[in-house]
Amino acid sequence: MKVLLIGANGQIGKHVVHLLQESKEHTVKAMVRDEAQMNVLKEKGVEAVVSNLEGSVDEIAEAIRGCDAVIFTAGSGGHTGPDKTLLVDLDGAVKSMEAAEKVGVDRYVMVSAIHANNRESWSNSPIKPYMVAKHFADKALIASKLNYTIIRPGGLLNEAGTGNISVGENLQQGSIPREDVARTLVTAINEENTFKRSFDLVAGDTAIGDALKSL
Repeated sequence: MKVLLIGANGQIGKHVVHLLQESKEHTVKAMVRDEAQMNVLKEKGVEAVVSNLEGSVDEIAEAIRGCDAVIFTAGSGGHTGPDKTLLVDLDGAVKSMEAAEKVGVDRYVMVSAIHANNRESWSNSPIKPYMVAKHFADKALIASKLNYTIIRPGGLLNEAGTGNISVGENLQQGSIPREDVARTLVTAINEENTFKRSFDLVAGDTAIGDALKSL
């Protein structure tokens, strides 16, 4: 499959780009926010396109056109305010779903956040606006016509991945290397057991492929 990766310049996104470049099953088209980011990717042999989640649905649709699947790893980042969280993590995500539907791209894999489906778990969270955005973006994806997978990772680590994870509907809070989140995203693309499913993801003892098949 040709995969449009939204958020290719992010920390998870960079791992996904590398994995898709190395893949024998998939190719990647990286969506980034500005030309400087695009040029860095192109110098590495990566097909890249500039498009902004704060732009129009039509603009995002043009970025997706010609692809077979979308992976969404974008985020407003921890240094922005609730306004950007609303515009990127919620409205931008929903616009990308609408864009995928507009050009007939059915497969959509979303990075969410652990327990985003459970309001009670983050009622006093310091990142509550982010959790609210993820909660409603996920609900919009579930209500869409897309063949979705929603992956809700725990605390993100920059250490090397192990290739082993734990998945489930309501896991206890935990952490996971970003590299293993990326591997899970790429593995999920063709794993039918993840179709129309959402689940929490933390580090564990089960190989990624086996864990996804066990859902």
